[in-house]
Amino acid sequence: MSKKLLIVDDESHIRMLIEQTLEDLEDDGVELLFAENGEQALKIITDEEPNLVFLDVMMPKMSGMEVCFKVKKELNLDKVYIILLTAKGQEVDRQKGLEMGADQYMTKPFDPDEMLELATSILNQ
Repeated sequence: MSKKLLIVDDESHIRMLIEQTLEDLEDDGVELLFAENGEQALKIITDEEPNLVFLDVMMPKMSGMEVCFKVKKELNLDKVYIILLTAKGQEVDRQKGLEMGADQYMTKPFDPDEMLELATSILNQ
């Protein structure tokens, strides 16, 4: 069964950076999906139920926090593993993200090797 990974960020260069970081996963049959705002992300998550989502927090239309809350608390899609990406590294933000249902939290700029390692270990669970 193929795995799906969704990359959500309103900045195209960051989506591209994450795609380049994770493109090796495609060799293992992982399908990469993309969204540029929260509304789009929510639709893709609902339709596709990706295994893993790298979700930017600060976005127009709907924030990553709101998307995370809807997916985890309202739709109860527990199988969707969500990692929030944010430039804000404060503990209070991390805490809020985890309260919204995020499985993990990563601060930007992220370490590409760490991101690939993390994605690989989550997708292989």
